[in-house]
Amino acid sequence: MNRHTVFLVIFSAVFAALAVVFLAMPRSVISVLEKRELAKFPEYSREALLSGEYASGISSWFSDTEPYRDEFMTLSMTIKKHLALKLAGEESVTFHAEPGAGIEEAPEPTEEEIEAAHRDIDSIAPIGVDAPAKVASAGIIVAGEEPTARALMIYFGDANGGGAWAETANFYKEQLPDINILCMVVPTAIEFYCPDKVKSRTRSQLATIRNIYSLLRPDVKAVDAYTPLGSHASEPIYFRTDHHWTPLGAYYAAQKVAETAGVPFSDISNFTKHEREGFVGSMYGYSKDISVKRSPEQFVYYTPVDTAYTTTYRTVNLNSAGKPVSQSAPRKGNFFMPKIYRGGGSYSMFMGGDMKVTKVVTSTGSPRRLLIIKDSFGNAIPPFLFGSFGEVHVVDFRYFIDNLTDYIRSNSITDVLLMNNIFNSYSANVAKSYRRLLTQSPGAPAADAKKRAPDKERVVKDSVIQAEPSEMEHRSDTITDGAR
Repeated sequence: MNRHTVFLVIFSAVFAALAVVFLAMPRSVISVLEKRELAKFPEYSREALLSGEYASGISSWFSDTEPYRDEFMTLSMTIKKHLALKLAGEESVTFHAEPGAGIEEAPEPTEEEIEAAHRDIDSIAPIGVDAPAKVASAGIIVAGEEPTARALMIYFGDANGGGAWAETANFYKEQLPDINILCMVVPTAIEFYCPDKVKSRTRSQLATIRNIYSLLRPDVKAVDAYTPLGSHASEPIYFRTDHHWTPLGAYYAAQKVAETAGVPFSDISNFTKHEREGFVGSMYGYSKDISVKRSPEQFVYYTPVDTAYTTTYRTVNLNSAGKPVSQSAPRKGNFFMPKIYRGGGSYSMFMGGDMKVTKVVTSTGSPRRLLIIKDSFGNAIPPFLFGSFGEVHVVDFRYFIDNLTDYIRSNSITDVLLMNNIFNSYSANVAKSYRRLLTQSPGAPAADAKKRAPDKERVVKDSVIQAEPSEMEHRSDTITDGAR
């Protein structure tokens, strides 16, 4: 048997094995790697058949639910890592994204922007300026090497952006003149950890934040989270493998919230520290880079010691399109849920994720009552403010279906904190959502849900699937609102 025959036999055997796997093995239902529910087999109808949607749906289902999807993707990432293309003159920068995966060359920041971006940082980040870096899928930068690689989401925003969000904060003060309105924009990790070799691919977040704050009314209080985060950048204030900040980062921001609001603040020594090993968050699925998976980190969170509190939830229910349609009656529960949310879903241990209307009554006896309106970055910050306010209420702007003005009045709220990460703060669509909360009729988002296409992404947390439009989805809003 010559070598050509041997090759054909081996190739045929591999092809036959793959055919058996793809045709006979059970189809995948969820992807933990991509943190989403996979496509469902389409429902048959005569209209769908005649329009071609039925056949197209079957094709999408078949390609999206191949058996062992995550295992094959991991193998693919491993192969890509070894085949990464090194560009001449840039030995430390590699590119291995799929064609059309979203890599864009951001315009070179000006010297003024670069200088401004680092003016308020008192200590440098742990990743060195000469650290190796690569651009992975979706244009995500992977800095450093396993086992301490860090995935960073590129920011395309303009220095003059975010005006709609500032106008919305001003609108809140106009509508609620007797309420203290605080506004906080949270920078993301790339602002502090981007290696110099790829810095031209992202833009200054500080420039945008300064623009937003400059447009606020004098009686709207800007909370400067940037300076304390920058000064503590040598500490683990952002996850390396997840797009969120860590609870430690949220602590430093909460300290600034309390200072701006003029309320007491409990030092971190008054909290119990809990540590978990082996955490790999959302950026593994987004970047599709094997080095991120091979760089697990600690998930550290803190529970109050000196403040007693009780937590009451109204759970928001979603329809098949992932949109809010109703909510449960109030029930008492635990603010921290570490037994339910583990592994890659650990960040959801705070309130069980985003789809809750949360009320925490503390033992402080303070007449001040805080309402936090937030995206998922806001989930980690409330515990650090339990010692500062008599009550802390938390709602997510994507899932609140009541009239927010009525909620504020009926709960005697004294302080409202509008807080978003920079991507959401830049988005005009998010600003519109915030405005709508004050005037919408109860259940208003549900009326819109039938008109919208289903979300493509559903978050998978320890085999529990929750609809959660992530900050990654808002990248499209960021770009179309004038960033490029």
